[in-house]
Amino acid sequence: MDLGAPVSVSAPAVQDETSRLMRWATYASTATALTLIVAKLTAWAMTGSVAVLSTLIDSLLDAAASIINLWAVSHALQPADREHRFGHGKAEALAGLGQAAFIVGSGMLLLVEAVNRLANPAPVTRGDIGIAVMVFSIVATLLLVRFQKYVVKRTGSVAITADSLHYTGDILVNGSVIVSLLLFMQFGWTALDPLFALAIAGYLLYSAWQIALASLDMLMDRELPDGERDRIRQIARSHPEVRNMHDLRTRSSGQGGFIQLHLELDAHLPLIRAHEIADTVEKSIMDAFPAFEVIIHQDPAGFREEQPKFGSRNDR
Repeated sequence: MDLGAPVSVSAPAVQDETSRLMRWATYASTATALTLIVAKLTAWAMTGSVAVLSTLIDSLLDAAASIINLWAVSHALQPADREHRFGHGKAEALAGLGQAAFIVGSGMLLLVEAVNRLANPAPVTRGDIGIAVMVFSIVATLLLVRFQKYVVKRTGSVAITADSLHYTGDILVNGSVIVSLLLFMQFGWTALDPLFALAIAGYLLYSAWQIALASLDMLMDRELPDGERDRIRQIARSHPEVRNMHDLRTRSSGQGGFIQLHLELDAHLPLIRAHEIADTVEKSIMDAFPAFEVIIHQDPAGFREEQPKFGSRNDR
């Protein structure tokens, strides 16, 4: 996840572009899911393939998840208000957990249907129709995923990342269905249809786990990756009047987040000069992380005050 941005771009401009891209990504995913539902419902009715049914179930869940994303992203992009001083960014993580729950439900339903079809084999009819619909689905999903990955690269959105993850899985799922139908049409192997469905169900459950982990990381205020934290330290220490820094704490919230740290300065500096240095360091960090709020406390170099232990006292 790329949390940085070019220094030459102002924070308001980045945030406006982020909002626009995230909204368009949710519109695109919802429209794609609804289109594929109609196509796959027709294909399943004509073929009776449980593998095609698996992709139809997945698209139904995709539509539900995309609608949740549409709400969550719109809510997450609202600015901080009196009741939510830290903004609404965690709505994205809640949407991710909702998506994970939907995907688990579809995976379990597919497992049941696949086991039943293994116990009671049934032939697949009109496999050519199923293949044509799957090819259409792959093309449409590839276009969507390509756009989503572009949005994720520019915004770092957890909700769009989760959406992109299971749509990427859809491409593999649709490809496996094509293989299943081709093998049935060529050799009459009915067992492959439910076996592919079982594999798809396993992938759905794995995807749900990955989405849930990413969402929980945000909800539990997990620190930024080590590389990003090292970058913050480097920026803070690059000012010639900064002696050192400590107590770096970071967390993400939606497409933005919060950075807090203590700067160690010459103990004899005038208060106004210490304030100017902190402002300069704050601006440098915000240039590198334009969607983040930065809070800096100034300490006299060498001074150590007693504070509750939060596991970061020795983080320098």
